[in-house]
Amino acid sequence: MFDALLSIDVLDGPIPFTVFGLASALVVVLLARRPSLGWLRRLGLAVACGLLAAVVTWLVCVRWLNLFGESLGMGNYLWVAAAFCGLALCVVSIGRTPRWRTAVAIVGIPVFLVAATLGINLNYGLDRTLGNLMAITVPNPITVRPPIQQSAGYDVALWKHWKAPAGMPLRGKTGTVTIPATISGFKAREAGVYLPPAALVPKPPALPLVIMMMGQPGNPDPEPIAEVLNGLAARHNGLAPVVVVADQLGSPWHDTLCRDTSIFGKAETYITQDVSSWALKTLPVTHDHRFWSVAGYSNGGLCGLSFGLDHPELYSNILDISGEEYPGAEHPAATLSIVFHGDQAAYDQAKPFNKMIRGSFPGSMIFTACRDDPAFHHVAELALRTAQRAGIASTFVDIPTGGHGIGALMGGLNGGLPLLYTALGLQKPG
Repeated sequence: MFDALLSIDVLDGPIPFTVFGLASALVVVLLARRPSLGWLRRLGLAVACGLLAAVVTWLVCVRWLNLFGESLGMGNYLWVAAAFCGLALCVVSIGRTPRWRTAVAIVGIPVFLVAATLGINLNYGLDRTLGNLMAITVPNPITVRPPIQQSAGYDVALWKHWKAPAGMPLRGKTGTVTIPATISGFKAREAGVYLPPAALVPKPPALPLVIMMMGQPGNPDPEPIAEVLNGLAARHNGLAPVVVVADQLGSPWHDTLCRDTSIFGKAETYITQDVSSWALKTLPVTHDHRFWSVAGYSNGGLCGLSFGLDHPELYSNILDISGEEYPGAEHPAATLSIVFHGDQAAYDQAKPFNKMIRGSFPGSMIFTACRDDPAFHHVAELALRTAQRAGIASTFVDIPTGGHGIGALMGGLNGGLPLLYTALGLQKPG
């Protein structure tokens, strides 16, 4: 019952429609009264206080503390203003006659807060279920076929030699798994797994592997990348990479900086050793790391770029979707002080663009970002130029619109994953 509740869709369907409708009705009821000078003064005061609270919140959280690392966009600011104005309207309505008006005002307080939360979530579009929104993973255990005995080799013309057997599913399968933190001890949440149709047959071929990471705050949700790969698999006889959507955060409120730290634990070791080792032992994936890729969105994009550069022996392709520029980019002074103990040289060495300049990456990189997300679009362009100067094979997928939400994520996946298919031997070259 509880899992079913957490699985309720909060982007489409009756939930947002009902909440927005109820919030609108409450506003009408609270405003519908005989006008008087006293009431008009209280109403004006409520609107003024609500707008002032929204502005103060913006100044403190966005301008001064920079809690989010970017502007939240006009749509979200309007929801914040609407929420504060609604709360203020409830406050000035409490204790007024008739008595039912007080009851309506008290009910309105949580309704307006929930409506604003759903509205902001709708703008981003990343948390589809109530569980996602509350950062609670609903267990969905997936059955994984033990990997076949194989050599370190890989069929680079798998697209040509693979014949889909009768009865192969038309779509892949997603689920959740617990990946033991045997080496790192990192307290990770359950990972998401995507198995393409070709991995669901009795004798699956050795397939490429993608390790994917989501943003912060965020959840290791395999559904977005599964949606894109199901479409690609349908055009390639069921062939697609196996995907592990791993948790590099431990908590949606932690920014682990894509590093091993004493504060948040060994996030890098967990992804690069524990997750990679588990995938080799458990999934039908190739042992040839030339066909392994690391991908990520936003904070996960930074981690993907960092882990790929630090471990070219593991990952030969990097897909960075609207990735952050460097660890702690939102709070560089605090990061320098707390994590690097004031050592600017050590902090600079941890920045992936500097790593690109100092060394070489033998594989390929794909950067994506949306034009209407100027800060991250600039970072992606800078990353491309830095990679090209370092002689790294790199591509930039320029997405017209999508902001820094679901549009950026899906645009990056739709634009970036097809570029990997030839390199991974999943489609005919050219």
